[in-house]
Parts: sequence; structure tokens; C-alpha cells
Amino acid sequence: MINSTIPQRTLGSQGLRVSAIGLGCMGFSEFYGDAAYRASVDSVAVIHHALDIGITLLDTADMYGPYTNEELVGRAVRGRRDGVVIATKFGIVRHASDPAKRGVNGRPEYVRSSCEGSLQRLGVDTIDLYYQHRRDKSIDIEETVGAMSQLVQEGKVRFIGLSEVSSETLRRAHATHPVTAVQSEWSLWTRDWERTTFATARALGVGIVPYSPLGRGFLTGAVTADSSFPDGDYRQTTPRFVGDNRASNLGIVDSLKVVAAAKGCTPAQVALAWVLSRGEDVVPIPGTTRSARLDENAAATFIGLSASDVAQLAEAIPADAAVGERYPMGMKALLDD
Repeated sequence: MINSTIPQRTLGSQGLRVSAIGLGCMGFSEFYGDAAYRASVDSVAVIHHALDIGITLLDTADMYGPYTNEELVGRAVRGRRDGVVIATKFGIVRHASDPAKRGVNGRPEYVRSSCEGSLQRLGVDTIDLYYQHRRDKSIDIEETVGAMSQLVQEGKVRFIGLSEVSSETLRRAHATHPVTAVQSEWSLWTRDWERTTFATARALGVGIVPYSPLGRGFLTGAVTADSSFPDGDYRQTTPRFVGDNRASNLGIVDSLKVVAAAKGCTPAQVALAWVLSRGEDVVPIPGTTRSARLDENAAATFIGLSASDVAQLAEAIPADAAVGERYPMGMKALLDD
């Protein structure tokens, strides 16, 4: 039985209720750490722990693995489907010969085939929240969302979402079919779309799901000037983690530590509490492969930041405080700006 100790929030205007914080499952399969470590983790047990402490939103995608992350989530929710909100995504296409190469596909026939594949891997009859992972700029968003709408009508999807889209795209999509959530990176060091896409989402009644609310681990304080990352770890080539950029960005963490010390919590909890304080329509999805980190993250839902705390963070960490792009050039090219 899933408890309800973590507060609930509503995503969008169509009635989707989820825990105030979710679990991003990507890191169980790739991108962070090395293969040997991931193989040592009892991923199903960690996901079960998330459910046990009241986290109800699990976020995955077909391209994580690729495909294996959805299979993992499917195994984890078997026998525990009631009360679990499964979010998955389609649209980023990884090349079979070189998974590092990526394209996008938003064609209606691809939307349908992707959904069928995800349903099979997850072992469910319905996907609760189905996102377009990246917009395919070669096709009108109305066509892609129209295909997603058809899946809703057929009962294969309950609610639809978009990821990393512009205000214009979100408006056009929402006019085609109500969009429940928009997912984008958002944290104290990534605030790109606060006054654009997020403002539009609020005007339309669309929920906001920030991924990487801990700056890919940087804002936890675990990354130091001497930290190194194993081969295959995404952060090896992420501009903010490299060289002089990293050295400059450590000042952001120092500012978090000051507030954390005053409140008797961790820098990660302050960073998550800040995201949560942005509004009741915001549900961050930090990822972790450790149950102890799950407990730490979940506890952030009970750490209220005062107006003074928020003002202190605003002064110490301006919106443009981070040095370096948030994505390498190849990934940045997939954004809808």
C-alpha cells in the first residue's frame, strides 16, 4: 500500500494528481555513473522504496537504455499499478549503430508505433502521461498532437505532455488537445524559460515538471573541483561541469550551503525546496539510484522557504549565475527555441 505522507499536487487542468515530487528513472539505465555500478543497484527495490514513502510519479522514456528503462519501470510497478502515475516519452530516435547519435520523429505513424512499444515494455494497458520528448520541427505540432489525442480517445493514454518546447509550440499544441504538463529543465542554475514557456503554461493551466532540479547532481554539493566522472558519464562533456566553468559554478553551491546550514538541511533539499516554492503547479522529478537520496529528496517537500530565504537565494544566485551551456551543442540543437 502506498502511503500519502508526501503532499499531492495537481498537474494541469484535467485532474491529474501526483505526489509533489516524482522520481526520474533515467539514471538507472545510463548517462550517469558507470555500467558496473548500475549493475550493482537493485533498481526495482529503489523504485519500490519510492512508492513506499509516497512518491507516485515515475518518469521514464523509450530512449533511456534505449528501451530498457521502460522495462525496468514495468517490472517495478507489477502488482503495484494502482496509485502509480507512469510518465513516458517518445520522439528522440537513437541510431541503432551509434546510440550517441540522435534525431527526432513526430510523425503520426511514429507516435502510434512508439506508444504501442511503450505499452508492451511497461506491461500496462494505459500510459498515464505521454510526452513528446522533443519537437520534430519538420512536421506541424498539430499533426503530432493530433495523433496523441487519438491515443487518448482510444484509452491508451490518459494525459499528454510536451518537453522542452517554446511558448508558441505549447499554445498551438494546447489548442489541438489539452496539454496536462510541460517538462523542461528548471533549477537554481537553469532558468531559461521562466518568463516564456513556463509563463505560457500557467496562462493555459498546464502543469510544470522540472527535470534535473538538482543540476545533474551539481547542486547537491557532491561535485567538487577534484571530482572526476567515469567513462560514459554524460557530465564528462557537459559545459557547466568542465574546467573553469566548474570552478565558477561551485560558488552557486557555496551559496546553497549557507542557506542549508541556517535551516538545518542539505544543499540538495534547499535546491528542491526552491523549485517546489515556485508554485503549486510545479512537480520536480529528481533522479537517484539510492534509497537514502530518495528519503532526502522527499523530505524537501516539508522544508518551507521563507520570503527571506527566497530573497537571499535570489541575491546570491541570479538567474544567469551559471557559467556554461546546459547542454553540449548536439543536444542543444534538439531544443525548440
